[in-house]
Amino acid sequence: MSALPILFLASCSVWLSKAQTEFKRVAEENVTLPCHHRLGLLEQGSLDIEWLLHISETVQKAVITYSGGHVYDDLNEEQKGRVSFTSNFLAGDASLQIISLQSSDAGKYICKVKNAGQYEWARITLKVVEKPSKPKCWLEGELLEGKELSLQCHSASGTAPISYRWQRINEEDRAEHLPPTSRVNISNPGQVLLKNLTQMSTGLYQCIATNEAGQETCVVQVTVQHAQNIGMIAGAVCGVVVGLSLLLLLVRLTIRRKEKKRYEEEEAPNEIREDAEAPKAHLVKPSSSSSGSRSSRSGSSSTRSTANSASRSQRTLSTEATPHLTPPQYSQREAEGKETEPKKVDYTNLMKMGATLVMVPAQSRAFQTV
Repeated sequence: MSALPILFLASCSVWLSKAQTEFKRVAEENVTLPCHHRLGLLEQGSLDIEWLLHISETVQKAVITYSGGHVYDDLNEEQKGRVSFTSNFLAGDASLQIISLQSSDAGKYICKVKNAGQYEWARITLKVVEKPSKPKCWLEGELLEGKELSLQCHSASGTAPISYRWQRINEEDRAEHLPPTSRVNISNPGQVLLKNLTQMSTGLYQCIATNEAGQETCVVQVTVQHAQNIGMIAGAVCGVVVGLSLLLLLVRLTIRRKEKKRYEEEEAPNEIREDAEAPKAHLVKPSSSSSGSRSSRSGSSSTRSTANSASRSQRTLSTEATPHLTPPQYSQREAEGKETEPKKVDYTNLMKMGATLVMVPAQSRAFQTV
C-alpha cells in the first residue's frame, strides 16, 4: 500500500518534466510564469525552489531561489528588483513574476522544486517582442510639377519583421489611398515613389511601421510648386544678388576715385616740372652819375679787386649776348664761355702805358675803363 503514493508522485514528476509552455509578451509589460508543485506538504524545512534562465546550451543564470527559509531575488543585476514569487510558494504555487520586461529577459526558464529527495520541475519559453521605434519620415526629390518624389520611412529598432505602409491624410484626418501614379518599392516597402507630380499630389502623408508587438507612425508634408513660381523666385533672387554686386562695385569705385584725387593733391606741390624754362640772366647797367661818384670814392682800392670786377663784367656780357636756349644748349654755351674766358691782365704794364684804373662796385656787375 505504501508503494502506490510513491509511484504516483514519480509519475507526476515525469508529467511535469515533459510539460512545456511558451509565452510571448511585449517589452515593458509584465508576465507570470507558472510553476505548481505538491512537495510543500512533506517537510517544509527542507523545501528548495529555484528558477534558472538558460541563455544557451552551456550558459545559465539563477533568477530567484528559496532555500533554508530565505528568498534570494538579487542574484543577477539585469533582473534585480524585477522578479518575485507571485503567491504562497510553500503551499504549492512557485510561479515567477517579471515586471517591465526587457529583450534580455527572453529565453528558456526552468523551475526546480526539491523536497525530501523528491524533484519536480517545469520548462517555460519566454519570448519578448519590441514595438517598432518611432519611424523617421523624409523626402527625396524635387517638389516641382512633372518631377518625381520619393517618400522614405524607417524604424531604427523593433522586433523583425517590420512592415511599412503609406497612406494619405485628408483635411478631416481621414486616411486615403495614395495617388494613382504612386509606386511602392517591393524590395524596400518603406519607400514610395510619386511620379509626375501635380497640384493634386500636395497633402499630408503618413507612414505606419508595424510588427507583432504594435505600431508607430510618422507624417510628412508634400507641397508641390509651379515651375513658373520657382523661376520667378530664382529670377528675383538673382536680381537682388546682381543689384547688390553693382552697388558694392559703385561704392568701391567712388572710394578709389576719392583716394586718387586726394593723393594727386598731396603730391602736386612736391613734383618738379620738367618743361619749366631755365632762369634768364639780366644785366644791370649802373647810371653814369652813380658810377662817377662811386669811382671817386673807391679810387684807392686794390688792383686785385679791379681784376675780379673785370672778370665778372666779362662773364656778364657773355651771358647777355647768349640767346635763350633749352637746358642742354644752355649748358653747352656756358661751357664754351668758360673755355674763352680771358687770361689775367698784367697790371704793371698797364700802369707803364699810362692807363688809369677805376674801381666799380661788385653789386653793379659791370666796369668802365677811363
